[in-house]
This record gives sequence, C-alpha cells and structure tokens, in this order.
Amino acid sequence: MGDSSASYIHMVHHLIEECIIFNMTKEECMEALSKHANIKPIITSTVWKELEKENKEFFEAYTKNREARASETEITKQRIEKMLFDLSQKDSSDDDDDEK
Repeated sequence: MGDSSASYIHMVHHLIEECIIFNMTKEECMEALSKHANIKPIITSTVWKELEKENKEFFEAYTKNREARASETEITKQRIEKMLFDLSQKDSSDDDDDEK
C-alpha cells in the first residue's frame, strides 16, 4: 500500500506544479484537480501545504507575484474602462457637432 500511496502523492504533487505553472491559487488548483483529475480537495490542500512548508521562500515569492499581477490587471482594466468612457464621450460630442 505504501508504494501506491507514495505514487499517488507524487502524481498530486506533479499536478500541483502544473497548476502553479498556470499561476493558479491553491483554491483554483483544488477545484481544477477535483473536476479534471477526480482528486479530493482535501488531498490537494494537504499536499499543497506540505509543499509550502518545504519551499517557503518559493511560495512567498509566488504569492507576491500573483498579487502584483492581480494589481497590474486591475490597473489595466481601469485604464481600458477610462479609455472607452473617454471615447464614448468624444463620440457623443462629435454626434452633437454633426447635428448642428
């Protein structure tokens, strides 16, 4: 039994690494592995926590990087929304000018 459970844990470990490549959170990884690999979320969570313990510096940097990306994404989203708003205002004023 020990060899097959070690093999299973190794597989979960590998799949978590794949989730990390896709920049997923622990929760996103748990959901993805549950849905696509039929791995119970508690198993994914437990293996993830062990990886965090063994690789503390990596996961600290990973979390900071994810937060920075989320912040950059939000700023980009706000800029796009402002640009679209400004364009809609310009189009509206151009339409008003055309009517005169």
